[in-house]
Amino acid sequence: MQLTLVELIALGLAVFRLTHLIVLDKITEFLRAPFFDEYIEEEEDGEEAIYLTPKKDGIKGFIGELLSCFWCTGIWVSCFLYGGFVFFPFYFNPLITLLAIAGVAALLEAAVQSWKTD
Repeated sequence: MQLTLVELIALGLAVFRLTHLIVLDKITEFLRAPFFDEYIEEEEDGEEAIYLTPKKDGIKGFIGELLSCFWCTGIWVSCFLYGGFVFFPFYFNPLITLLAIAGVAALLEAAVQSWKTD
């Protein structure tokens, strides 16, 4: 199946947004928590910093490693969204569209924040 340029861009933005949601966003922190150990260290300035490291062994360690890597998770998200796009377009096209719109919004927000700090 050949993708149009618009479909490729939409899928790319959707993969970006869903991957970011899974790996980094606070709203999905509860999903990631069982796969990470939390360490608190005091910084040189006296502030406490919280560090998360993937669990050491077993399936929780494997999933923790996967969830700590934006690139790794992105591959699996790409497979999921593209597979859904090909095999279940009725269900996945609206999801991909919403995620693509959210991806554009996230990029615009990052650009605005970058311009504000300059």
